[in-house]
Amino acid sequence: MTKTLRPLIVLMCTGLLAAGPLRAAEPAQPRVTTIDLSAEAARPAENDLAVATAYFEATDASSAAVARQVNRAIAAALDTAKAYGTVKTQSAGTHTWPIYGKNDRKIEGWRMRSEIRLESRDVAALSELLGKLQATLAVSQINMEPAPETRRKAVEEATVEAIRAFEQRAELIAGTFGKTYRIRHLNVGDSGYRPPIMRMQSVAMAAKDSMPAPIEAGESQVGVAISGTIELSE
Repeated sequence: MTKTLRPLIVLMCTGLLAAGPLRAAEPAQPRVTTIDLSAEAARPAENDLAVATAYFEATDASSAAVARQVNRAIAAALDTAKAYGTVKTQSAGTHTWPIYGKNDRKIEGWRMRSEIRLESRDVAALSELLGKLQATLAVSQINMEPAPETRRKAVEEATVEAIRAFEQRAELIAGTFGKTYRIRHLNVGDSGYRPPIMRMQSVAMAAKDSMPAPIEAGESQVGVAISGTIELSE
């Protein structure tokens, strides 16, 4: 071996030693089993808030005349409602549209409808007020529903029950596989409620002596749905 090659070989060997041993192949990661599941719960909530819609509708050949007629009736209804401090009353919209003749070209008249919205936790007061208003107005709908704070409390109780139901299902599934579990993610959703609705058809249904409108409170079911993914482990 020549003197020129010897230092080069020594340098190459030193570099290999410095690099150290080659890395062993990393072990394969174990497969993770995940399972999607859901649970739900519902709680009753007292319908302690009454919400009603009353309206006045008129037709006249003159748009100005029909507006005066409707506005006069609504103003009188609002004045009547002022005597009921526990009832919240507000305008709920006014709509005006033309009435066309047979050829659909000439306007022969105008129709106008104006609504007011009433709500109260004092169901007796609202019922009495509606009885008076029906002397001139029609009541299109009465809803009985939980007040916001009542509904919130029922949602909180249903949420706790739904989470517990989710945990029970997760434990059952994991135990069937002979494993434990951990929650990877969880979604909590309010599934809403369906309050009963009572519809009142027309002014003609109103009692002549202004009897209170019949209102039955009852309960609504407030539901919560839980969905999520669990990961099984040894």
